[in-house]
Amino acid sequence: MKIRKCLFVIIAVLSFLKSFSQQAPPIITNSQAIANRSDAMLVDSSKQKDIIDVIQKILENTTSPEKRKISKKANFSVIPYAGYTLSTGFTADISGNVGFYTSPSHRENLSIFAVDVGYDSKSQKTFLSRSEIWASSNSYKIVTDLRWQRYPTDTYGLGTFTTLANDDDIDFNYIRLYETVLKKIGSDYYAGIGYNLDYHYNITATGNPGNSVSDFEKYGQSSGSRSSGINFDFLFDNRKNPLNPLFGTFANIVFRENPTFLGSNANWQSVLVDFREYIKLSPTSNNVLALWSIAAFTSGDVPYLDLPATGSDMYNNSGRGYAIGRFRGRNELYLEGEYRFGITRNGLLGAVLFVNGQSFPGLQNNTFEGVAPAAGTGIRIKINKHSNSNICIDYGVGTGGSHGFFVNLGEVF
Repeated sequence: MKIRKCLFVIIAVLSFLKSFSQQAPPIITNSQAIANRSDAMLVDSSKQKDIIDVIQKILENTTSPEKRKISKKANFSVIPYAGYTLSTGFTADISGNVGFYTSPSHRENLSIFAVDVGYDSKSQKTFLSRSEIWASSNSYKIVTDLRWQRYPTDTYGLGTFTTLANDDDIDFNYIRLYETVLKKIGSDYYAGIGYNLDYHYNITATGNPGNSVSDFEKYGQSSGSRSSGINFDFLFDNRKNPLNPLFGTFANIVFRENPTFLGSNANWQSVLVDFREYIKLSPTSNNVLALWSIAAFTSGDVPYLDLPATGSDMYNNSGRGYAIGRFRGRNELYLEGEYRFGITRNGLLGAVLFVNGQSFPGLQNNTFEGVAPAAGTGIRIKINKHSNSNICIDYGVGTGGSHGFFVNLGEVF
């Protein structure tokens, strides 16, 4: 799962990884599987080392790491952990996923169904379920995003020039239901349609006694909001492993219409452009330059909590260096670059350097106000060599004293 987390208790992770070592989702597999998929640029990572190999060696397991096999049926994983994050404070969480193929030939992309349940010291309660299901020969892709959250948090107003002193307490319950079906229309090109529901209820904003009237109050938000709409998607995606892309391009354009006749409180529209490029820097290494940009624009009477914000992407990963929701506005421009490189030859350890910037307009106009930059570094620990997936532990620093840890299972983007 890809919600911002920092692991303080990693021993629990290691013990469960041992239990599920034969069932990790296979995306980059052994040489025979690579030949079957005819992806010449894929790398055989089965001879690398990962955490499971380390555990087996510590426990003096007689099974050779090179002889570990990949299950060809559904592959389950469960990971409990505890830690600290800039957005949640101390948190306890359990995540589970199942990876599977939808045809016996395994020629389509791996389908994934994942669930995350968490509770933290800010009394935030979350239940998240996301899935990406690929039909045979990748003829269709079905994307589902379901959430329920009780989410006491902070809001800082609208625009890039807000400061931590603008902090106002806000609490709400949130239900999300997103369902999109995309059909292949060409090589790596897809077009689709879906339904989106964002329902915020029991919204209370206690504010900060030292602050003047907040942007939340000026915006005119009520105690609840419902956005019910149809989305139209256009997608290009030639990545071979979304958990850790070594090359390729992802480009997604989403237009969303939220009419009142579908149950929205008001009519509003949005356009989202999400672009990612992965440049493999050497044929003899897995060093990658990864680029990510987001452009989001809205019009109409958009509910305050549905406005574009820091970390409002599907996996809540944009804006490392700042808490989720730190910046918000009617429109958003975002850009990030990350250099990913190996530390050990066996693939067990790696590292990254990243820098990002985001910009939002203020309350009074739609003009973008400056840029909020952030930068940081992190380590990568190979959690499963067959899927080439990592535990990603990053530390990011933003402006105004904002800094903290950010941890993901799988790359941030």
